[in-house]
This record gives sequence, C-alpha cells and structure tokens, in this order.
Amino acid sequence: MDVFQKIIHEISRIHPLMVHFPIALTGAALFFILLALWRRSDLMEKVAFANISLAALATLAAAIAGIRDNATFYNGRATNHVVKMILAFTLFVVTTAIALARQRKPNLFHDRSTKVIYVLGYFVSFALAGVLGYLGGIIVYG
Repeated sequence: MDVFQKIIHEISRIHPLMVHFPIALTGAALFFILLALWRRSDLMEKVAFANISLAALATLAAAIAGIRDNATFYNGRATNHVVKMILAFTLFVVTTAIALARQRKPNLFHDRSTKVIYVLGYFVSFALAGVLGYLGGIIVYG
C-alpha cells in the first residue's frame, strides 16, 4: 500500500506538472517567432502567438498551484517564494501583454515600429520562465 499512497500523494501535487508548461510554451513561442523572422513566415508567427497566449494561461495555473504547494508542503516558507511570486506575476503580465497586443493589432509583427518590442517580449518571457525554473529547482533539489 505504501507505493499506492506515494502515487496518490504525487498526483495530488499538480504543481510539478504545471510548472513545466510555461517554460515549454515560452520556449516554443521564442523558437517560432525566431523561425517567423528567419523565414518571413506569417504561419510561424501565428504559432508563436498561440504559444505565448497559452503560456499566459499556463503561468496563471502554475502560480496558483505554486501558492497552494508553498502553503501545503512548505508552510509558506519555500526558498525564494517571494521572488518567485514576483517573477511569476511579471511573466504573467509580459505574456498577457504580448498576447493582448497581438490580438488587438494582428499586423504587429509586420509593423516596423513595434516589431522589435514584440519580438523582445518573447525573449523576456523565456528568460523569466527560465529563471523561475531555476529557482524552482533550488526548492526541490537545494
């Protein structure tokens, strides 16, 4: 029964499953926006936009799960939890801003005045997700 209890315990910890989505989605978004630049592809830009939009939602889900885990498993004292909350909020704001800006202005990628900022947002998002992943690794592995 000990094995089954461990499996049920791990399934109840949804956070470890959720935290990988923002990292993967921001990484995929950056990859596809770079492909869009290189190949001058509207399709690749649309895929990047879809990934960054999903990353915003995944960041919110991961943050909620992280707050729950911090309270449940670490008594509110997980290593770097305040920094992680600030960075997660920042990641949510950046990914949401990119997605909303692109939603409101579909030609954003082709506008010379906004293209650099738009693409830079993808880099910033991926960097934030990477730092959050690193800090999460410190919590788990010390």
